[in-house]
Amino acid sequence: MRLKIAAFILMVAAAGVVQAADVASTLKALQDVGQKLKEFSADVRRTEIDDLGNNRIKSGHVFFQRTADGAARIHIVFDKRISRGQIQDGEKTEYLLEGRDVIDRNYRTKSEVKHEVLKPGQKLDQFKIGEGPFPLPIGQDPAEVQKAFDVALVAAGKNDPAKSTHLALTPKPGTPLAKKYKVIDIWVNDVSHLPMKVETVAKQGKIEGTELSNLVLNPPGGLKAADFKLPDIDSTWNRAIDNLQE
Repeated sequence: MRLKIAAFILMVAAAGVVQAADVASTLKALQDVGQKLKEFSADVRRTEIDDLGNNRIKSGHVFFQRTADGAARIHIVFDKRISRGQIQDGEKTEYLLEGRDVIDRNYRTKSEVKHEVLKPGQKLDQFKIGEGPFPLPIGQDPAEVQKAFDVALVAAGKNDPAKSTHLALTPKPGTPLAKKYKVIDIWVNDVSHLPMKVETVAKQGKIEGTELSNLVLNPPGGLKAADFKLPDIDSTWNRAIDNLQE
């Protein structure tokens, strides 16, 4: 808990100027939209593929809201698991990040762990790559992103989300994330300028992907308190606390 590429010769040299401009404008759009972002809700799909090619897919919903003190809270509910194209119910997991803690629930095993992820007074940038649960450069200075990554525009593929721009972020040698990731791929919506999909390739080969759909940005009337409330659980559950070590 403690929460994805290159150039050719001659002809591509000219195209590289266009690519650089597209990369810069896309990163700037991500910065701008992140600075305006107060809250959103969306359907979420999470895919994990290990180095043997085995995959696990979960789907559900996510709520995000910046709080009055400048921090944020996130509630993610995965209520379906997809295996071999079949939807399997009864595999509900739930996560709530609020304040200094993340509550992690597994409804099948009836277990809840409260992870302390921040020290007193510490704040977390939910979208800063390497810090938050969503490794996206939302609201971040493009210059800072390019200090940490080689950013390249990737040609559209047939399986890419519609109306999206695909960026590949390769961690620069010697940076903290270079120890963890080979590459981070991000697909940015050309209209809303919000990320639609992110895929990370770890050094060990594991691939993790998060895809958002039906996204509602800054909904009229705002999100409700109930969107961030966990259901009550009874005494049959196993509960544990995982505090940060001094």
